[in-house]
Amino acid sequence: MDEEYDVIVLGTGLKECILSGLLSVDGLKVLHMDRNDYYGGESTSLNLVQLWKRFRGSDKPPTHLGSSRDYNVDMIPKFIMANGALVRVLIHTNVTKYLNFKAVDGSYVYNKGKIHKVPATDMEALKSPLMGIFEKRRARKFFIYVQEYNENVPKTHEGMDLTRVTTRELIAKYGLDANTMEFIGHALALHRDDRYLDEPALDTVKRMKLYAESLARFAGGSPYIYPLYGLGELPQAFARLSAVYGGTYMLNKPECKVEFNDEGMVIGVTSEGETAKCKKVVCDPSYLPSKVRKVGKVARAIAIMSHPIPNTNDSHSVQVILPQKQLGRKSDMYLFCCSYSHNVAPKGKFIAFVSTEAETDQPEIELKPGIDLLGPVEEIYFETYDRYEPANEPPLDNCFVSTSYDSTTHFESTVDDVLNMYTMITGKVLDLNVDLSSASAAEE
Repeated sequence: MDEEYDVIVLGTGLKECILSGLLSVDGLKVLHMDRNDYYGGESTSLNLVQLWKRFRGSDKPPTHLGSSRDYNVDMIPKFIMANGALVRVLIHTNVTKYLNFKAVDGSYVYNKGKIHKVPATDMEALKSPLMGIFEKRRARKFFIYVQEYNENVPKTHEGMDLTRVTTRELIAKYGLDANTMEFIGHALALHRDDRYLDEPALDTVKRMKLYAESLARFAGGSPYIYPLYGLGELPQAFARLSAVYGGTYMLNKPECKVEFNDEGMVIGVTSEGETAKCKKVVCDPSYLPSKVRKVGKVARAIAIMSHPIPNTNDSHSVQVILPQKQLGRKSDMYLFCCSYSHNVAPKGKFIAFVSTEAETDQPEIELKPGIDLLGPVEEIYFETYDRYEPANEPPLDNCFVSTSYDSTTHFESTVDDVLNMYTMITGKVLDLNVDLSSASAAEE
């Protein structure tokens, strides 16, 4: 361990594994360590015995739940946008060859006490019960504008500069009501609160286009895909990639103490009395608690059920977004459901998650609106975890700390963090102009 490395990565969470893979491909000498004896850190995947131990304190789950090893329950479950940045990273690094994806059945939004399919195109807008007849026509016009919008073709802009015009102004031009804007902003563009309304509209239009293009990719019921056997496969796939390019992995390394020189710059990491030297450290917040600040916390419930979420067209995998205003909250609530069809549970079993940015200290009460939509559950576990973000200045200490995972049930914000960190570490922007069709065979 006495060698010198360009980068030492601490923690094998998904963000850290993607970065270690990308940096190894770039030719940097990478050492990757984790204090745990398993991959995944916070974003690990548990079998039933591990799940029972974590939430019930015993390693003897009831037999009626089925075989423990048939469970792969992701602790940070997130669906992957079919044409989104994570898929582009997977193709860019050729990690797709280690993984098999399957389309997710449904994408829904909660409105006035009911669950509705999210309309993503002009044709779906005309059929959606979310809007009245006149509103449907206005929404259809707006969807056509978004579908035809091309940043580089001014005639598609209809005289508006979307880098200046706010989302609120763009919506006003089409006369859409607050109810329509809510499901467009939260369930299609995947904004987590309403700040986007007063920001330039280009970001929202791009997000809507990404959703529609991802939906068209598999002609299924949602724009999302998910790996067979769950997300636990992803960190391991990037770990393999790193190893192919000469990266070194060490699990079960206690302590992992980051060492600094007198100027406060990182010089290495010590574990079990040995120090590995390095120029830069990349890690999750738990390895450098003095360099992060708490920015919030996530409340969530994990349920095991024997049926799909009601009113989702019997979807075996589904996301439901509950926009904040529908619940009188400051942030959205998310439902995530996956099942034996993605090999994450025994036959006939479904795993559901309800998550949100916590606004109280009582997850059982706070998550009730989401839990009420699940129908009968066999087992349910509750927990909250704190969210941290880096508070250091990387140029001053060469420490690059990832942000904790948020409550969303899709990957877009996670990948944004990874790409920003990549640019800070290397000084360059990752080129994600890849041929998306090259991944389709594995994903069917």
